[in-house]
Amino acid sequence: MSAAQRVLKEIFGFDGFRPGQEAAIEALLAGRHVLTVMPTGSGKSLCFQVPALALGGLTVVVSPLVALMQDQVAALRLAGVAADTINSGNTRADNVAAWRRAAAGGTRLLYMAPERLMTERMLEALARLPVRLFAVDEAHCISQWGPSFRPEYEDLCRLRHLFPGVPIAALTATADAITREDIAERLFGGDVESFVLGFDRPNIKLSVEMKREWKRQCGSFVARHPGESGIVYCLSRKKTEETAALLAADGVRALPYHAGMDKEDREAHQNAFMTDPGVVIVATIAFGMGIDKADVRYVLHTDLPGSVEAYYQEIGRAGRDGRDAEAHMLYGLADIRMRRQFIEEEDAGPERRRREHKRLDALLGYCEAPACRRATLLEYFGERMEPCGNCDVCLDPAERVDGTEDARKILAAVYRTGERFGAAHVIDVLRGTATEKVERARHHLLPAFGMGAERGKNEWRSLIRQMVATGLLRLDIGGYGGISITGKGRGLLQGESVFLYRRDTVSARPSKPAREAGGRSGKELQGGPLSDAEAALLDALKALRLQLARERGVPAYIVFSDRTLIDMARRRPRTEEEFAQVNGVGAAKLEAFAGPFLAAIEDVLAGAG
Repeated sequence: MSAAQRVLKEIFGFDGFRPGQEAAIEALLAGRHVLTVMPTGSGKSLCFQVPALALGGLTVVVSPLVALMQDQVAALRLAGVAADTINSGNTRADNVAAWRRAAAGGTRLLYMAPERLMTERMLEALARLPVRLFAVDEAHCISQWGPSFRPEYEDLCRLRHLFPGVPIAALTATADAITREDIAERLFGGDVESFVLGFDRPNIKLSVEMKREWKRQCGSFVARHPGESGIVYCLSRKKTEETAALLAADGVRALPYHAGMDKEDREAHQNAFMTDPGVVIVATIAFGMGIDKADVRYVLHTDLPGSVEAYYQEIGRAGRDGRDAEAHMLYGLADIRMRRQFIEEEDAGPERRRREHKRLDALLGYCEAPACRRATLLEYFGERMEPCGNCDVCLDPAERVDGTEDARKILAAVYRTGERFGAAHVIDVLRGTATEKVERARHHLLPAFGMGAERGKNEWRSLIRQMVATGLLRLDIGGYGGISITGKGRGLLQGESVFLYRRDTVSARPSKPAREAGGRSGKELQGGPLSDAEAALLDALKALRLQLARERGVPAYIVFSDRTLIDMARRRPRTEEEFAQVNGVGAAKLEAFAGPFLAAIEDVLAGAG
């Protein structure tokens, strides 16, 4: 058994590596720089934690989020690993004590934010220690073309010069080809081995729906998943609270989660989500980093995400047990305007803003995909595939029809009204609705007034949304939402092209069932559904996990992941030797937790007998 395999088994309790892990670990142990791109939930952290322990000495881990650092350190300590963090969330005394432990050789992994690491004082101090490895987590933050660029990450490019011979691991869940190339050049000067794991999650059904009455649509979607755990993402804290209350009124156990809540309330809601069956978390993007819950059956976006990368990372929290899950998104014209406005308000140069608009264009292309939605998503990350049979476009294709004449009516109305009014006003002109605003602008006298009276508001709204998404119209993102005509739109007016649009499928009719068993569902990691007896045992194990987590002041998933508890419920160990064979039980957790968990298993089995 190699040193890495021993660490994997003895510390982390796993019998074998997941795809992609071993090759990255071997390269780091051989002293080479590594860029690893792995989907959410595929075990990126082990790619640097295992070599850190196999190499000895000190590994410095760069992480952008205090909460993520604290959770990873807590998880490592429970596994028996000497880990520490120096961050702004600690008291000065705690940070001084953490540094002294590291300087004395008592720490294997030290977590820091980039701005703290890259001070001259810290770098000089680290140069006197046996630093064996640097790990840069969320490495897309280093790229100016990445979706979450952070200027303080730029300075990390100095590490390879300041610590020659020390390997650097860069890890991220989502990075397109341009971002990967930029990370490789900036952080490593091109001298890096890249490991990119496949992005496909075939067990997740993908669907997108035009936003009409979002409260009704949200309630209807969640109602299709009674008693199942899910995550509902909202853009704002206010909407998070509103949506949780809305679902709770429908009898769903829905809990809000956002950065504006008290830490104790956030942790209580997170623990309930991890432990209790059927809990729905309604959250901003503050939720999900590092969470490893296997049985999330759906992720619902009530607003358009910020990018393809963000969307992919967020839906990746569903279906980690390999069983069927669903990712559903609601989006509308206001979402596009809002996202454009966010990009323009970002403190960034024109080239970065241009790329962010292109990144948003790619997400809109996914939303308006004329063919397989999964193929569109994976193509963004450089993968090609045949139609998946497990997205709304494949299962229930919307009819695509020639809408060139209707598009020209819209373009004419936009042009005649001065290319400065929003969609609602343009639709009123098209439908011949003489509102006060229309009459005040004298637009009821235009030739375009009433020439689209045969269509309803929702039909025109859908057409305009798709014309914006396909680049025929441009939204004013300065704050007023006015619509103007692009060069591409003028070409359509002049007969240079045609406009094919997708008739929106409304969720009033039931969707076709997902592909039959045996289709492209992926390997079920936990061997199929639990029996009633196993499910009852799992509930007891989760209750015990929560109790032990509260005693230690850590989130429930840090004690044991859902995967470990499911394996425990299947195996029903009765001795310490059997408990040690459970997936995810290393030496330290065997010593700390075998007693209480074996007792709980004995109690449940005795009661069942």
